[in-house]
Amino acid sequence: MDRTIFEPEHDLFRESYQSFLAQHVAPFHDQWEDDAIVDRELWKEAGKQGFLGMAVEESFGGGGVKDFRYNAVVAEEQARSGFSGLGFPLHNDVVQPYLTELATEEQKQRWLPGFCSGELITAIAMTEPGTGSDLQGIRTSAKREGTDWILNGSKTFITNGINADLVIVVARTNPEAGAQGFSLLVVERDMPGFSRGRNLDKIGMKAQDTAELHFDNVRVPAENLLGTEGLGFVHLMTNLPQERLSIAVVAAAAMEGVLETTLQYCKDRKAFGKPIGSFQNSRFTLAELATETAVTRNFVDRCIMELNAGKLTVADAAMAKWWSTEKQVGLIDRCLQLHGGYGYMREYPVAKAYMDSRVQTIYGGTTEIMKEIIGRSMGV
Repeated sequence: MDRTIFEPEHDLFRESYQSFLAQHVAPFHDQWEDDAIVDRELWKEAGKQGFLGMAVEESFGGGGVKDFRYNAVVAEEQARSGFSGLGFPLHNDVVQPYLTELATEEQKQRWLPGFCSGELITAIAMTEPGTGSDLQGIRTSAKREGTDWILNGSKTFITNGINADLVIVVARTNPEAGAQGFSLLVVERDMPGFSRGRNLDKIGMKAQDTAELHFDNVRVPAENLLGTEGLGFVHLMTNLPQERLSIAVVAAAAMEGVLETTLQYCKDRKAFGKPIGSFQNSRFTLAELATETAVTRNFVDRCIMELNAGKLTVADAAMAKWWSTEKQVGLIDRCLQLHGGYGYMREYPVAKAYMDSRVQTIYGGTTEIMKEIIGRSMGV
């Protein structure tokens, strides 16, 4: 089934990004996996070629086009290629809306040029060691002292955590106000009291720096408050649908990529004198996976267009997130089975995809949380 959501300019952008990946990522990604971090120079090259901040105003060095289809191209090509170390989707899809929609003009002047050039790598710090998906359980706190905020607490599982120069921190600024007691504070790399813990040892996505962050009496100037004091939780809820759609985009593309390589493997690999794909069990399995992939792709594409039109609901984004990621994990598991013993070998792409994919049903809100959101939207 042909995709219909892209225009010629998106196709040209995709070709350009594919060339960027082939030249600047493919030769080095294995080494970055060994190092557990991507070279910062890659970010600058991505900024130079226009792959960061596509929706940011041109006056700040961005692409000046608010069209999530460009973000989707970046996420899709990385997912299909298995380049899971690149934190560009987090930068473009998750952090960017906070800066473009909530930042003051002065903040935009300070941060957005570096955001687009790749000189300022960004992260967002929500999750804490004891909270997981329960954002209202956040304990990191900030108290006013003169014109500054004094920030204390810890965060974990933070994507881009080691490389990040700019971190949006969710903190409790009014412990008596419940959900209205959270604010967003922007912490910059060299602020005294801001430190990074270990680069976390994950089972997959090895090249992506995922870290613990610690805040010990960090003095955050008042001009680094992002958005409105006390409305941090509202700001999070506004932007989470795009974050969850970004994860779904990765899932759909990963499904397509792994299915394609598995189909080729089933055509080439022989058992009992004939290709393993010719056995009925293999054909039925591939038929089921092809159907699930097509259904997932079409729903995710529809959600992309709904987001562009400003109509993507919280519930629809939750549907896209849980469905696509669960199908992704299931598909890769079954594709690995079709590879037999070779699927367990890390030099085969399906093995890497198996490890990289497992977190997809967890971050951005677990499958269980997504179902809870959908159920509540139905009035039950």
